[in-house]
Amino acid sequence: MSPEALSELIFNIANTLVSEGKAGTLTADLIPPQAKFAVMRPKDRAHGDWASNAAMQLAKKAGMKPRDFAELFAAELTNADGIKSVEVAGPGFINITLDSASAAAVVDTVLEAGSDYGKNDHLSGKTLNLEFVSANPTGPIHIGGTRWAAVGDSMARVLEANGAKVVREYYFNDHGEQINRFAKSLVAAAHGEETPIDGYKGAYIDEIAKRVIDEANADGVDVLSLPRVDGGADQDGNPLGEGDSEQREEFRKRAVPMMFDEIQRSMKNFRVNFDVWFHENSLYSDGEVDQAIADLRARGDIFEKDGATWFESTKHGDDKDRVIIKSDGNYAYFAADIAYYRNKRHRETNPADVAIYMLGADHHGYIGRMMAMCEAFGDKPGENMQILIGQLVNVMKDGKAVRMSKRAGNVVTIDDLTDAIGVDASRYSLVRTDYNSPVDIDLNLLSSHSNENPVYYVQYAHARSCNVDRNAAAAGITYEGADVSLLDTTADGEVLAALAQWPALLREAGDLRAPHRVAHYLEDLAATYHKWYNVERVVPMELTDPEARGEEADAIRIAKAPEPARAAARLKLNDAVRTVIAEGLDLLGVAAPDKM
Repeated sequence: MSPEALSELIFNIANTLVSEGKAGTLTADLIPPQAKFAVMRPKDRAHGDWASNAAMQLAKKAGMKPRDFAELFAAELTNADGIKSVEVAGPGFINITLDSASAAAVVDTVLEAGSDYGKNDHLSGKTLNLEFVSANPTGPIHIGGTRWAAVGDSMARVLEANGAKVVREYYFNDHGEQINRFAKSLVAAAHGEETPIDGYKGAYIDEIAKRVIDEANADGVDVLSLPRVDGGADQDGNPLGEGDSEQREEFRKRAVPMMFDEIQRSMKNFRVNFDVWFHENSLYSDGEVDQAIADLRARGDIFEKDGATWFESTKHGDDKDRVIIKSDGNYAYFAADIAYYRNKRHRETNPADVAIYMLGADHHGYIGRMMAMCEAFGDKPGENMQILIGQLVNVMKDGKAVRMSKRAGNVVTIDDLTDAIGVDASRYSLVRTDYNSPVDIDLNLLSSHSNENPVYYVQYAHARSCNVDRNAAAAGITYEGADVSLLDTTADGEVLAALAQWPALLREAGDLRAPHRVAHYLEDLAATYHKWYNVERVVPMELTDPEARGEEADAIRIAKAPEPARAAARLKLNDAVRTVIAEGLDLLGVAAPDKM
């Protein structure tokens, strides 16, 4: 019996007690939804398999003492199928012990569902637009963006496992001053000049500048001979902006797509595939910025002051009103944010019911104006718009911070990290810590094959379970004759309980936007499995070489005649663990190797 089944049973008992007039002043409308009845694993195994505080939750509403109310629940639970015993403890906890067959039923549930075990559809019918990474196309993805790539993609997978339709979106900031600075830096590099004071540094700037020159030469354009003075016109005859030039425009139009390609390659190599690559510049070229401003004006949220156009965001909870068109006629950056949100909510293909923004710690000050804009469009802040703020990443090696990248200057890039420790360790280490907290990445630890390395620890549990299968096959052990009620030892029970908690954990990880909970669960499951492996055997074995370790040891163990029904049951338990670990690792975008 799963925690969810026990929660449902407790919910039904509460309603039965009300209908039979045994629940004092409690009425059916005061009973919370089933999901609110938490069923927990007691820390002390002497207190049973599961515990509930349902009686303590409802006692005040019933006008009864919690222990007295708990006794009513206990009497009903004792008569339920699959429950061995029930006791009331402390101020009113209900401690439940399952019979072995009921506890072990989760094994067949896992094996029947396979990789779908725990998945549900409670978020179905909703389209969630999840925007993450969204780095400017002015350089390689740095370590902060790498964290969002790992967290964002894992979050998308978890949300999909809960039934949501997720649109993964990358927003290219290809409009504005940062692109101008990028172009200026390339021109300076092409001429062998010092980087402009507000420009971008790093070997990649020299690389891109050279690629632009080579590409232009192949097209018959001598880019270095184009005018460098301000003004002029672009290739279509449109006047260039202030501080621009024909040469800089040529570098811009060729270099930005090169950075797009590089970013897309890095994301693909990191196992992140976006559904939409959205270009900020399209909001201006397609007139969406003007249309969004017109919409807000029609709603009474736009006013003119000091020659500028303002969004009256204080009407919607912001700390001050925001300029969206400056007095010089240029758009403020926030104008594109307004148009972009409106686009997400009203686009023809996959309009977002929920727009989730994953932003860096330096964007914390944007939350107020973004939520005000959401409300101004008639939507619900926190519901239609959700903003997640990620904290910093520190990369360490030999106890010291790693700061230098040969290619990108004083930063660590996504390629630097994966070159050092691989994609699996990179993704896992970045997602296992709550994005609300800073994280330290220890390159020495994460490249080691030790139990201190969390990704190795979890992956090795999967590889070990595969090796158990190979040993069982060699010994002729199959599922035939399996009796899961024989999974009755303490170690068996701990693994069964861990498996039973996966569906609730997966749902919680989705609702809380917390993929790190999946990693924590996997580490707990792996720990429980490794302990089980050390005391219980699918195939009872003895070592011929006491110095052997790991798979080497497994390979030289000699099988003895097992008790067939118990061995078959433990093989099923082993495979259930393997199934859930593989599913969990896949949700984090991490491989589940069968050998290590």
